[in-house]
Amino acid sequence: METARIFVLFTLFLWITLAEEDQTLKFKPASKPVRLFTAEELRKYDGSEEDLPIYMAVKGVVFDVTKGKEFYGKDASYNALVGKDSTRAVAKMSLDPDDLTSDTTGLTQEQLESLDSILKAHTRPNTPSWATLRPGS
Repeated sequence: METARIFVLFTLFLWITLAEEDQTLKFKPASKPVRLFTAEELRKYDGSEEDLPIYMAVKGVVFDVTKGKEFYGKDASYNALVGKDSTRAVAKMSLDPDDLTSDTTGLTQEQLESLDSILKAHTRPNTPSWATLRPGS
């Protein structure tokens, strides 16, 4: 039951955070290159610095969740997910420290499908990611 509640809350907060962006955007070529982060660079954006944005990554795609500071900021409920690639935690709807990783080894088909549906719901088709993790970082 707790896992289901975390799933609903996490999905709602991520949706609210990302849905506030202007929905009238049309695809156009990026005016600047996609930003690449190393895992070390991403750690700086964990909500601990008031003047820095808050980023989290899922499947290597970096999301700006600063608008959800009350959920992802320092000492907030979902702060454990930010400043890193939390793919496994999102797939499992878990805040367990062992799940705060990009490793998807051993996830069930249902968890992988859940992960894909969350990503699909929070990314726009035909729009390049503005930031990704560098492979192997």
